[in-house]
Amino acid sequence: MKLAMIGFGQAGGKILDRFLEYDASRGTGIIGHSIAVNSAKADLMGLDYVPNENRVLIGQSVVKGHGAGTEPDLGEKCTREDLEEIQSAIDRMVSSEIDAFLIIAGLGGGTGSGGSPVLADHLQRLYVEPIYGLGILPSRDEGGIYNRNAARSFQNFAESVDNLLVFDNDAFKTGGESIGEGYAEINAEIITRFGALFSAGEIEALGDNVAESVVDASEIINTLGEHGITSVGYASESIDPNNESKGLLGRLRGGNSRNDFSTSGDATNRITSLVRKATLGKLTLQAELDSTERALLLVSGPPDALSRKGIDKARKWLENQTECMEVRAGDYPLPNEEKVAAIVVLAGVTDVPRVKDMQRMAIEAEERGEELRSKSEDNLEDLIQYGDDEE
Repeated sequence: MKLAMIGFGQAGGKILDRFLEYDASRGTGIIGHSIAVNSAKADLMGLDYVPNENRVLIGQSVVKGHGAGTEPDLGEKCTREDLEEIQSAIDRMVSSEIDAFLIIAGLGGGTGSGGSPVLADHLQRLYVEPIYGLGILPSRDEGGIYNRNAARSFQNFAESVDNLLVFDNDAFKTGGESIGEGYAEINAEIITRFGALFSAGEIEALGDNVAESVVDASEIINTLGEHGITSVGYASESIDPNNESKGLLGRLRGGNSRNDFSTSGDATNRITSLVRKATLGKLTLQAELDSTERALLLVSGPPDALSRKGIDKARKWLENQTECMEVRAGDYPLPNEEKVAAIVVLAGVTDVPRVKDMQRMAIEAEERGEELRSKSEDNLEDLIQYGDDEE
């Protein structure tokens, strides 16, 4: 699937940079055009892979290149002011080569959370290609302000795009690392899951290894649909490529690795196990499976390790778990890969506890803000009254 990727704000720009690194190192060919948009000049200068001519600084008359901080209203104002500058950078792409747009933004700050829905609305008016969003939710311990921003931006972004793919930092945050290390690990998780999904079926990556059941851009587009939010599950297991052709004789000679796909039964069982892990394990956004409207299953790995029977069996299991009949499935052969991976896309999910929790935190933050403002007004009145008494 070939995308025009737009990294919006600090988090969006960094993730876009990682996508470009992934695309270059693996030769997936998923990025047809890339643009980084920010109101902070320093963040744009810190990128490594986005071409300089595609780095767009917005809102200079509003924030003077210092960023919108945690103020989505400022981010929205900066974006509206410089939509033409963003469009000029987009116009450099060859639109006939693009399957869809992907706007990447952190939803807890100012620039991405305030500006990304504005850009999505703008692109919807101009292009027939789908406009998708990849929204990054802040973790709970980032505080009420970030969660308040995210709750508001989440709703606006979801209404502006054809589908909002979501990654919840809170589900992947681990303790013990520095802030920089923590975000680097989280960004790596984002690239692993969504990079594997979007690279499915790209001819440049497949070469002569055509899948038995191709999952191409149209299958992904049909799964994402024209509305809703999406969560993605992922599970992988390393294999020993030297054991692939040993068969019984090889196992008798000691080639009985637990990761050996030496028989079709082994491949079938391993695939169904990985799909279960991907679905029931850590999703990019935790959701109740039976609230899924559409689903997609993709299994990638060395051709000899892929089993059509295993994929069919896993697809039927996924249908039972999600209780939806619109479940697509396919394989993605990668001859030089040393692992088998299962990607599960749950589109149109509606029962999402994290979103409800985020909205609750936003309400609490707003109530605390009103309480502080009330106290401040009372204190000011007391000071004024004190001054009157002194006179």
